[in-house]
Amino acid sequence: MAAQPLVYIVVLTWNGKDDTLECLRSLRDVTYSNFKILVVDNASADGTAAAVIEEFPDVEVVINKSNLRFAGGNNVGIQKALDHGAKYIMLLNNDTVVEKNFLNNLLDAAEKNSFVGMAGPKIFFHDDPRRIWYAGGKIEWWKGWISHVGVRQIDNGQYNIQSETDYITGCCVLVKSEVIQQIGMLDESYYIYGEDADWCIRTARAGYILLYVPAAVVWHKLSVSSGGHLSWFKNWNKLKSQIRLLARYARWYHWLTIPFGFAANFLTSLYRVKKIDR
Repeated sequence: MAAQPLVYIVVLTWNGKDDTLECLRSLRDVTYSNFKILVVDNASADGTAAAVIEEFPDVEVVINKSNLRFAGGNNVGIQKALDHGAKYIMLLNNDTVVEKNFLNNLLDAAEKNSFVGMAGPKIFFHDDPRRIWYAGGKIEWWKGWISHVGVRQIDNGQYNIQSETDYITGCCVLVKSEVIQQIGMLDESYYIYGEDADWCIRTARAGYILLYVPAAVVWHKLSVSSGGHLSWFKNWNKLKSQIRLLARYARWYHWLTIPFGFAANFLTSLYRVKKIDR
């Protein structure tokens, strides 16, 4: 029987001690046998690194001297994983909880097709465990939209078919190391947000498949470090990153309609922020 490929799970954290510990406790129950966990701490001030070292002595912890944000912090972990010969590297948000078989299911799907470069699970809202947050991703160039399939829908099995997808969220993405060696790591020029979409676009343009795997399940607490998924901080920075990404990858003719789609998307986000603030 062939040996299971080595997977490194990179968990990036910044002042998220309790969430990080809960995430690691769920990873402790994962049934896949050949994986290692690497916690990258972005200069937390809440004792996260010390708490992880105390409760999880087998987990490697890297402490950055400053907050390198999503791309920079994860790149530190990615490089270490590559240096240790990982065949697959997973980026996993620290504010997640995983189902025990999620890694087996992602690896089963990825190993069956050599063209699969990235794979991602079905992700639910943590505080509403049957409400979908991610069931595949769409990039609609004519609208300038990058969106999650099925978001906010109750799961009734409507997204249970494994399929190719345009975009896998950086909340939880499994990447073959050969992809990273070919296209490079996350682009640190993004201040925050957009790095994962950029990575997906580069992967697809290099000829790899991005695969949505609904049999793998994760629950997400949603943007805890940026003040919540409808915070002004998140929406403003997503707006800036989206402009950067579209300027880089959209064709000239997409810009004939992007401003209209972009305005509609921004107004929708504005409405949702105002509604939640009431």
